Amino acid sequence: MATTQSQALVSVVIATFNGGRFLQEQLNSIIRQTHQNLEIIAIDDCSTDNTASILSDYAAQYPNFTFVKNEQNIGYQKNFEKGFLLAKGEFIAPCDQDDIWLPTKIEVLLNNIGNHPIAYCDSNFINHSGELLGEKMSDAKALIDFDDPIMFVVGGSVAGHAMLITKQLVMETLPFPDKIMPHDYWLAFVATFYGSLKFIDQALVLYRRHDSNLFGSFNSKNKPRETSWQRITDAQQRVRLLYEKCPDGLTDKKEVFRKICKSYEQYSLANNFERMGVFFKYRKEILSYKKRNELRRCLYCLKVFFKII
Repeated sequence: MATTQSQALVSVVIATFNGGRFLQEQLNSIIRQTHQNLEIIAIDDCSTDNTASILSDYAAQYPNFTFVKNEQNIGYQKNFEKGFLLAKGEFIAPCDQDDIWLPTKIEVLLNNIGNHPIAYCDSNFINHSGELLGEKMSDAKALIDFDDPIMFVVGGSVAGHAMLITKQLVMETLPFPDKIMPHDYWLAFVATFYGSLKFIDQALVLYRRHDSNLFGSFNSKNKPRETSWQRITDAQQRVRLLYEKCPDGLTDKKEVFRKICKSYEQYSLANNFERMGVFFKYRKEILSYKKRNELRRCLYCLKVFFKII
């Protein structure tokens, strides 16, 4: 009998590094998923706390649990990439080490992904003690059915911890470019080449915000400081990568990225007018991930005349 999509193997890929503080809560929430056809792949990036010990215990207890310990630290992005390549499932669920998944997370996403390359859900914020903070991801960012690569010119709001993605999409995105982080931004951008991202308006993850978050932290000390020159260089490299990745078959979209890429090459009056003009014309798409009214969108477009973002 053929396997239906709702019965498909899902690979949960968790990248860990010194995550022992909250790890067991997350692992238990994965084990308790109502969709049971799972393989769990944990890649540890040379942790110095008890993370490896915890993962080793789970691997010994559960036959569908695979634990791999890196010989050297390869970083957050490459660690996920390694896990994705090991995945055997038709679908992959990226997993952070410090959240808690509600029991139906995989089941709901799997039942709604259909032919979409990505399905993703909302998240409730919790603190280090697991207490609800009374705020959801959708309160902070616009979460919608993104369907246009132009929506990812300057950023995105589709979080990896909330995603279910097809293995086919993953193979189209690898290797992850070093200059675009985090990986979920790149995954969501590439997904728009093949269809819309399906947003499920349910909070199926308890997203933990604490002082050790790598991304989305309350504590700004975890965010690397960049010089003005570094910021501009990073922006130039980002738009160049987006332009190069956008398929030639998406002729109109490719042309938009070409114009933006050219306007980012250097700070000049002509380039500044070109950049501002493109942002004004496509402001609805470019700023779709931000919760901004029309006035604030226009002000943002004016700002790009004076700086490369």
